[in-house]
Amino acid sequence: QVQLVESGGGLVQAGGSLRLSCAASGRTFSGYTMGWFRQAPGKEREFVAAISGSGSSTSYADSVKGRFTISRDNAKNTVYLQMNSLKPEDTAVYYCAVKWGGSTWDSASQYGYWGQGTQVTVSS
Repeated sequence: QVQLVESGGGLVQAGGSLRLSCAASGRTFSGYTMGWFRQAPGKEREFVAAISGSGSSTSYADSVKGRFTISRDNAKNTVYLQMNSLKPEDTAVYYCAVKWGGSTWDSASQYGYWGQGTQVTVSS
């Protein structure tokens, strides 16, 4: 049974940092692009960042570029999202997912397995 489990969320003051982890089990995803998305209350799920299977290529939403860093450890079947200089508008539930196909990295419809999400709350 494939599972993606996110962790590392919490409450942090504006300007602070958090590191999210997404641990995969049930199969290895080292050959797959993986991504982070987020969803704030009343808003649609939006792309945050993605990383290629080898880790050599990354992509970021403009809103997080320069503040967030995605990385992966294929030996641990885990993807990370380092979030620095957090802002109140970063408050959301953050999800990791595996990209199954398609040519773009920022479309949620091209991702398959999803985790249950981890809450990130940034206070002002």
